[in-house]
Amino acid sequence: MPTAAIDLGSNSALLLVVDDAGTVIADEATVVGLGRGLGDGGTFAPDRAAAALDTLATYAATALRLGVPPDQVRAVATSASRRARDAPAFFARVTERTGLRFRIVSGDEEAALTFAGALQGSPWAVGDAPVVVVDPGGGSTEVVAGRGLERGTGGSMEVGTVRLTEAFLGTDVHDAAGVAPLVAAVRAELARLPPLPRPDVVIGVAGTVTTLATVRLGLPVWDADRVHGSLLERTWLRQTAQRLLPLDPAARRAAVPAAPQRADYLAAGALLLDEVLAHLDADALVVSVRGLRWALVGEVLPARPPRG
Repeated sequence: MPTAAIDLGSNSALLLVVDDAGTVIADEATVVGLGRGLGDGGTFAPDRAAAALDTLATYAATALRLGVPPDQVRAVATSASRRARDAPAFFARVTERTGLRFRIVSGDEEAALTFAGALQGSPWAVGDAPVVVVDPGGGSTEVVAGRGLERGTGGSMEVGTVRLTEAFLGTDVHDAAGVAPLVAAVRAELARLPPLPRPDVVIGVAGTVTTLATVRLGLPVWDADRVHGSLLERTWLRQTAQRLLPLDPAARRAAVPAAPQRADYLAAGALLLDEVLAHLDADALVVSVRGLRWALVGEVLPARPPRG
């Protein structure tokens, strides 16, 4: 039987289905914005909860069509669901409507899954060379070090692209005055992480990273083969943040044609990644289209599955 996984984050919902040989038969991402306006200890906005529920119903139907019953889908939820007071009621509705059964993972679990998923099929983790995986989500950011495929130190930071944008920049027209306090908040979270080794390679995953890669490559539409393995340099990240900050929403979306729904949060994402790379004393990161969902189906994958 195929294996299916869903990763429900603060901004995106992702579905991955692989067959018994580990071949991908579905890999979908939808921006639902479940964590927008949530803050710390708030409740899901009704329109965002409805959007997430509709997307999850579609994912459950897709998984069933491909041979995976909803109650067999490996479904996890992350930062927004950890923070929302009404998460239990929301997931009861999800199960009632879709049959999906979600598990809300801790920050440490999310970090471990992110590291394992990012390194599925990775050609960049060689021997025992130090590697760091970075996942800037909407509500939290995972920074995890290891050697080769063995996870070491790191953890989950309570900053993400949506939370940083809402707290410091706004989404109508970004206020450059918010940059200094945003950077200070990121640095404070980085300082709470355990000591990290200087990595031979930094691997970035998830929607912020891959969307920035489409901008870096000048892609008008999504192209996983071109995005996977591309580079985001610190110099380019800083320049891109400076370019996006003064733009109005329409101009920002026009600047991100491959994923305009993510445009409002990319300036914060670029600033966040710049600070993470500075903390690691690294000049660039390599982009991977893999991540947490790949860890959930990991045992059915070949040791080195095909790229993409």
